[in-house]
Amino acid sequence: MSTKQLPRWVPTSRRSILVTAGAGVLVVAGLLTWALWPEPPRQREYLDATACLLTDEQGVTADPAKTVWTTMQTASVKSLVRVQNLQVNGPQTADNAAAHLASMTGGGCGAILAVGPAQIEAVTKSAGEHRDIRFLTIGGGTAAENVQVFDATDTTALEKAIQERLETLADGAE
Repeated sequence: MSTKQLPRWVPTSRRSILVTAGAGVLVVAGLLTWALWPEPPRQREYLDATACLLTDEQGVTADPAKTVWTTMQTASVKSLVRVQNLQVNGPQTADNAAAHLASMTGGGCGAILAVGPAQIEAVTKSAGEHRDIRFLTIGGGTAAENVQVFDATDTTALEKAIQERLETLADGAE
């Protein structure tokens, strides 16, 4: 009777068999984990449209700018329109605000929202030169062909107008 010799790589001792089986279980568990792992969250792909908020030196920390900014961010998630804000540093004058506003009008903002007296005055003075941009002033200003004026205390109407403006930008960008 001949005894067949097992290949060297085949475990023969009880300990070797357990170690090999354990390694096999780990490999299978690793493969299953990899195969069933959920996809990582994907980066949000925004449209080629931007809405901008021009504020006073307090930025988006105080109302009404805080409410406007929060609404813009919420609407951005739904519409995929990028939003950004710019705080006017230095003297709170219409001339200084106009310099900041110029960077927005030249920077591709399809809609510009303005909060604060100097910012609103800057929009009122320069909106006529930028008829392709829609302006929303919150808390004052003068309505014009491309300027809508909103009462800062009517948050419902303001939120609706911001959402509509971002949806309109999204429709134009698609």
